[in-house]
Amino acid sequence: MGNVNVVGGPKAPKDPTKKRPAVYLMLDDVIEGTPREDGKFAEISFLEGRVEAKVSSIMPDVAKEMAAALQTCQGLRKYVHSIGVTAIAQEKENIAETLLFTLNCRREKDYGGTCYRAQVALDGSQALIELADYPEAELDTVLASLRMEFKKYMTAKITVAFYLNDGYEVPELTLDAPVDFASPDYRAMVVRSLMQEGNLFRLKRAIKKARAGEDVTIAYIGGSITQGAGAKPIATNSYAYHSYEAFKKRFGAGDGANIHLVKAGVGGTPSELGLCRYENEILKEIPAGGPDIAVIEFAVNDAGDETNGLCYESLALMAAKGAGAPAVVLLFSVFMDDYNLQERLAPIGERYAFPMVSLKEAVTPQFYSDKPVITKRQYFYDLYHPSNEGHRIMADCLDYLWERADAAAGDFADTDYSAAAPVYGNTYEALKVFTKKDTAEGIQVQAGSFTAQDKELQYVERNQDSFATPEFAENWMHTGGEGDAPYRMTVFCKDLLLVYKDSGDQKFGRAQVWVDGVKTRTIDPLEVGWNHCNAVIVYHSDKAAGHVVEVRLEDSGKYFTILGWGYTE
Repeated sequence: MGNVNVVGGPKAPKDPTKKRPAVYLMLDDVIEGTPREDGKFAEISFLEGRVEAKVSSIMPDVAKEMAAALQTCQGLRKYVHSIGVTAIAQEKENIAETLLFTLNCRREKDYGGTCYRAQVALDGSQALIELADYPEAELDTVLASLRMEFKKYMTAKITVAFYLNDGYEVPELTLDAPVDFASPDYRAMVVRSLMQEGNLFRLKRAIKKARAGEDVTIAYIGGSITQGAGAKPIATNSYAYHSYEAFKKRFGAGDGANIHLVKAGVGGTPSELGLCRYENEILKEIPAGGPDIAVIEFAVNDAGDETNGLCYESLALMAAKGAGAPAVVLLFSVFMDDYNLQERLAPIGERYAFPMVSLKEAVTPQFYSDKPVITKRQYFYDLYHPSNEGHRIMADCLDYLWERADAAAGDFADTDYSAAAPVYGNTYEALKVFTKKDTAEGIQVQAGSFTAQDKELQYVERNQDSFATPEFAENWMHTGGEGDAPYRMTVFCKDLLLVYKDSGDQKFGRAQVWVDGVKTRTIDPLEVGWNHCNAVIVYHSDKAAGHVVEVRLEDSGKYFTILGWGYTE
């Protein structure tokens, strides 16, 4: 070739970095930067007790020993060389943005452990966190949470991979086939969800009203799945929103503006709290009376119902016999481990001929078939909540009920809900609720040392809101500097429920409830360990009478928040 002097030509590439085998913690999960109390926009994913199941749902062939060990900080350092984070914005205008990714470790009794961080571009390029860059901390115990923080509201798809240290191998990841929502198998899966059509009189009445252009409201009450957890964006991808849209499309007049949505889901709460929320969060949201359809979703939350079904039955009757006389639909969602309480709750639906829709009947059998319509990894966002695909399936199952109700022929007569003997009981169907904002007439309250107002409350997204607002914002709070005077009230009642705040903050302490000088309950707000609402029964009698109720702190230097009260007369 002669003497050729090439200037600026290509340089020899570096040797390629060895591709390490990877275990996936998240895989193309949709995340949403929602406003937080600190003013930041973030998605938070809690990891304690969940890492093994998250890994196994994505890569079931990973050895159980390794998947379990990755929950601990010691196991993370043993197996993992580096953490790869890839994210891509769902909105094209945000491709040039970034997110701050943080994997938080817990130390004994606090969250003050190591934080593995990376700034991640939202263009699909990978950010790598090498664990060797962080000193090993002996006090770190378990992986606590992931925080994905954005500069503004947006959504993105994210993948988090644990790249393994030398000497460790795992089978390569096998990707799931896309869900075919138009297939006959998908339709058959949805059809299986309808456990019972029940008495369709009230559903057909709502459909007739909708077609005639009259206002029709569909209300949803439940736990975090009804709130929309796992759906991104939460406001428009929850099962509640999709099934309301499906009803509007089928039956709404004109542009469907006569069909309305009320969504009242609160994470981590059973029907016992649902009873205390129905009036304020359903009935008071509807100017012209009650809903036309009320969907009740507590089948995965009601392990926390201390009455084992009585509160759920009371809530169903509260709705069915209350304002609007709605068609009550029992919706049974399901956890990743196939758990729900439909065996306990279905007899209530059978007794009152409520339509019943079960996701367990729909999706669980096909999870274990050779060719599933949808895999567990695709259906679930985490151990408990559906992904966008899962919320869509829930909505399609409700839409199948709408379809069947419309097609049903014959004459239907309304059910007399007072005629049937209860399955478990109806003690709380007429429960009344009051807070500091709306203390009922005839009830006298002396707040004592409970004079502060707690503003660090559980926040939820309601109705079609993309932003969260506080539960029980008007409340009575005792702080450590207000003395030891008890909260005292007089009330005429048979039954009394206390709604209070659970917390993970050690400044909160135990409180005792006394009724007529007798201690009836001791409540530990740290028992659950995170900030949310709780309701407990503190008194029961077969006969209504006037009572003096006191709440006393065991340690007056601790905090305690009374959110509200429920009572029957």
